[in-house]
Amino acid sequence: MLPLDGLKVVAIEQAVAAPFASMRLADAGAHVTKVERPEGDFARGYDDVAAGQSSYFVWLNRGKVSVTLDLTSEKGKAALGRLLETADVLIQNLKPGSLARLGFDPARLRRDFPRLVTCSISGYGETGPMADRKAYDLLIQAESGLCSITGGPSEAARVGISVVDIATGSTAYSSILEALIRRGITGQGAQISVSMFDVMAEWLTVPLLNHEGGKSPGRAGLAHPSIAPYGVFLPKSGAPILISIQSDREWVRLCAEFIGDAALGTDPRLATNVARVNNRAETDAVVAGAFGRYDADEAIALLSKIDIAMASVNDMAGLSAHPHLRRITVDSPNGPVAFPAPGAIFAGEERNYGAVPALNPPED
Repeated sequence: MLPLDGLKVVAIEQAVAAPFASMRLADAGAHVTKVERPEGDFARGYDDVAAGQSSYFVWLNRGKVSVTLDLTSEKGKAALGRLLETADVLIQNLKPGSLARLGFDPARLRRDFPRLVTCSISGYGETGPMADRKAYDLLIQAESGLCSITGGPSEAARVGISVVDIATGSTAYSSILEALIRRGITGQGAQISVSMFDVMAEWLTVPLLNHEGGKSPGRAGLAHPSIAPYGVFLPKSGAPILISIQSDREWVRLCAEFIGDAALGTDPRLATNVARVNNRAETDAVVAGAFGRYDADEAIALLSKIDIAMASVNDMAGLSAHPHLRRITVDSPNGPVAFPAPGAIFAGEERNYGAVPALNPPED
């Protein structure tokens, strides 16, 4: 038995953030009814690389039942009302105020269905000067300042995945679970609002506090703004290697056993992380010189021996062939599709994941 067996979820959703949250609920056993507009969730058309279907849609909508409703019609509203009569959770990411204008204000729903948990996802929240502005992942990356600390020194960059959407969906999912746990104790539902901007602003707490503390972070590419050495170095031959020194004790060990100069471990210019960050150019030059004496395989073997954290700088081909990559396979209208498995593993449980739904025509 899955942890959310018997839970009924209605998801008026499209794109990424809300579907991510409802996908997690479906994975845990909830019955998720995905309400799509007659033309379907526009994420169905984002690309065609997953057996001729959208990679986004296949990933985020496994295990759901799709129902096509025109919520501007009386028939569509009546159908949604019937779904909500037995629902435990409502997730929606329509434009703020849209659900209320359709006659389903979350505050009213909470009064009419006191055990219902509603979760509304928006760009900037329900109120405030930008509440009515359209918001998508990259727009929030830019507006929040995330792009200002992403990329190399010459220009800002987008994080290479829909990080704002995924973070928002994860926040919505955990908030819904909190509300369900409380409902199990008190019997009362909840009315939750999750803003993409709020989520990303919270995730940016460390760079924001550094800025407000007089140390505004810049773009450092594959280096860490607060830790040194923490970046990519080139061996004499072979692929680049990224290393991370997390403590002064590790720095002492790296100096003695990899760099070959134990005195650097206690040199006042480099002995502490704060000193190494302040003298980053010198720190990195010392480490780069050491890497230049080793082939990649030699460097990896020695770093492993002395227990220094490191990583290969992979691409998607590297991930596709990675020995640690776990996959699941789900059915879809165009056949099975395999992709990375969810991160959490439950001991003694081998989960099966539901099929990706086709877009069904509206019922007569």
